[in-house]
Amino acid sequence: MEGMTLIAKGAEADLWFDPDWNGVRALIKRRGEKRYRHPDLDREIRRLRTLHEASMIHRAKEAGVPTPVIYQVDPEDATIVMEYVGGEKVRDIVDDLSGEMRYELFKLIGLLAGRLHGVGIVHGDLTTSNIINSPEGPVFVDFGLGEASNETEKRGVDLNLMHRMLTSTHFRHTEELFSAFREGYVEGLGEEAEQALGRMEEISRRGRYVERE
Repeated sequence: MEGMTLIAKGAEADLWFDPDWNGVRALIKRRGEKRYRHPDLDREIRRLRTLHEASMIHRAKEAGVPTPVIYQVDPEDATIVMEYVGGEKVRDIVDDLSGEMRYELFKLIGLLAGRLHGVGIVHGDLTTSNIINSPEGPVFVDFGLGEASNETEKRGVDLNLMHRMLTSTHFRHTEELFSAFREGYVEGLGEEAEQALGRMEEISRRGRYVERE
């Protein structure tokens, strides 16, 4: 990884920034070996997860959800080379925005989340940490936990993750932000949205019950 900068080290993959990958700034995501798994099994898991994530990113973009452009996929090396998206994580800018700007941003994020669910993609980690506010608008990143599903339960889990993030990290604006998100989500998904939102509330109640236990 000569000439590159390690910008994030995760449980499953590391992220490297390359300022000049074939003339463009790129983000390189590589899934490292897990020595607790049999080498052949580990290689196959990393290969399949790499292909799956690349597919989720591509399908999301086809559905009109902004995602990084994929430059190269090397399944044997468990590596995805993709566009480096300039901007800031939405998590880091919420408090700096005016009320109107927060509303418009989260309505758009909700709309894009609705589109994502509408084409059968569940993000798996739908939080403000995985949305970059680029100069062109919000970009969804990190589909490592994503999956192809139209299940109401899994959509509800996605929505519950967003709501929990807003409650814990952006508690001063939770009601305002989720109201805007909800409005956009209904617009993006259509008649199935209320089912998913209802399931989100049910999942949230389950979580509170378990905590009390």
